[in-house]
Amino acid sequence: MLLLDGFINLLKPAGMTSHDAVSALRRILRIKKTGHTGTLDPMAAGVLPVCIGKATRAAEYLEADRKRYRCELLLGVSSDTGDIWGMVSDDGRDAAGRVTEEQLREAILSVQGVHLQYPPMYSAVKKDGRKLYEYAREGITVEVEPREITVYEALPLRILHEPGRALFEIECSKGTYIRTICEEIGKKLGCGAVMTFLVRTESGNFHISQAATLEEIIGEIQERE
Repeated sequence: MLLLDGFINLLKPAGMTSHDAVSALRRILRIKKTGHTGTLDPMAAGVLPVCIGKATRAAEYLEADRKRYRCELLLGVSSDTGDIWGMVSDDGRDAAGRVTEEQLREAILSVQGVHLQYPPMYSAVKKDGRKLYEYAREGITVEVEPREITVYEALPLRILHEPGRALFEIECSKGTYIRTICEEIGKKLGCGAVMTFLVRTESGNFHISQAATLEEIIGEIQERE
């Protein structure tokens, strides 16, 4: 599991940025050369491939085209970030109450295929040398170009298991924003939707079943010492 030159399949916890997770790993391993591929949102958990030592040279080649997530959305709600952790409005609650299980299932399935997706303003995508979230925090609106994404599979798992909620899996190309997918599903249903939970289960050949937490890595180092 632990390499000083190679790759670590890190299980990033929710509530920590990808940058902070890599910084923590750098301190644990006492090695300066580290990097990650495929940023995860701070409130998302899951697979974060980390390059260690000489392997950082291969980081750009490691970036996987396909990633898989498990996600939950909540209907009837919208926010400035596309997830439940932003400025939330529930103006669509009444409309959400009229959405049937079949309608929601069909809306999830409909996101499969090739699309143009606009990155959310609260994201690390850069415009003129600045990250979009920096503009958003200052209340500045900027125009961004849409990106082509591919949703290879959208798999409904639990539909309306709680009022207005649906759990689904999605396999997609790199650069896809799942919270934007949730918003699109809400728009299709005419009630709005936000992401409430996200875990990345796969990134290329890295799978969550083989991922290690920071605590597990610390424990292994202590055993070796």
